[in-house]
Amino acid sequence: MRIPTGVTFEDGKLYYVDQTKLPGTFEKKECTTLEEAEEAIRQLRVRGAPAIATFASFAAALEMDRKRHLAHPQWKVEAEQVIDRLLATRPTAVNLSHAMKRLRERLAAGDRSLLSEAAAIQEEDKQLCDALGKSGSTLIPAGARVITHCNTGALATAGIGTAIGSFYTAAAEGKDITVYACETRPLLQGARLTSWELDRAGIRTILITDSMAAFIMKTEKIDLVMVGADRIAHNGDTANKIGTLGLAVLAQHFGIPFYVVAPSTSVDPNLASGDLIHIEERSAAEVRTIAGISTSPEHIAVRNPAFDVTPAELIRAIVTEKQIHFPPYSF
Repeated sequence: MRIPTGVTFEDGKLYYVDQTKLPGTFEKKECTTLEEAEEAIRQLRVRGAPAIATFASFAAALEMDRKRHLAHPQWKVEAEQVIDRLLATRPTAVNLSHAMKRLRERLAAGDRSLLSEAAAIQEEDKQLCDALGKSGSTLIPAGARVITHCNTGALATAGIGTAIGSFYTAAAEGKDITVYACETRPLLQGARLTSWELDRAGIRTILITDSMAAFIMKTEKIDLVMVGADRIAHNGDTANKIGTLGLAVLAQHFGIPFYVVAPSTSVDPNLASGDLIHIEERSAAEVRTIAGISTSPEHIAVRNPAFDVTPAELIRAIVTEKQIHFPPYSF
């Protein structure tokens, strides 16, 4: 069964799947204003680094198309402001920054039609996902038991996904894999999104809480851990959804290969190491509640970093669409 991508552009209109409604309700919405686009990204209605980049590109292009009546100097000033606003929505994932840089290059060249660049970003991501799926699948043996974290599938991209795209490819190749999906607290992207995607695709899936990973690694034959990435530093340090670092430490302890699958647009060669990656801190309400139900005293102090950084020495290989990279890493 085909899994819908998180973001689509059809007949001149921008649509997104509201990921906060899944798995109970599948709701595809049209985005009609810049403000709605900003809110959709901040509230994780649109999430996943590649999907955010595609969505923001189209949102910026459509906003400036609505202002095409402006004289070029004023139009360019407002276009820069639109890009700055979208850049501020999610600071950790670098894909958004790469996409906005491409739009700025169009502005610098005097191009007042940004839609073609947004469409190119979308199409390139589709192709990247296909390539990632093929490369990632080569690391997955037949009958493999795989642990993954968060959601790196079609919902998070413009294509079949990154790490989960590798699972789709492996399944299509007849490898009969089993995927253990960590629930991914505090917002349960693994439980709500990954298990939903994999189940629809007919891939054997076992949902586990994040705290069960060590027990599963110890008691069941886990062949590998495969995750995505929101930003990869020059030395291979990798930022991904909070909880990824713990899985990498456990994998090393149990001698299980830990792989990262991500497009080259997630690489930030300007950052020497992961110590320089800005980690987004989100609302305390995300930790104090589940589905709107309070699970702690309202006044209790909370930390809610959305990402953590896995050091390169814990990563067996990093898969990009260009090649499979092995340590020592240098991007």
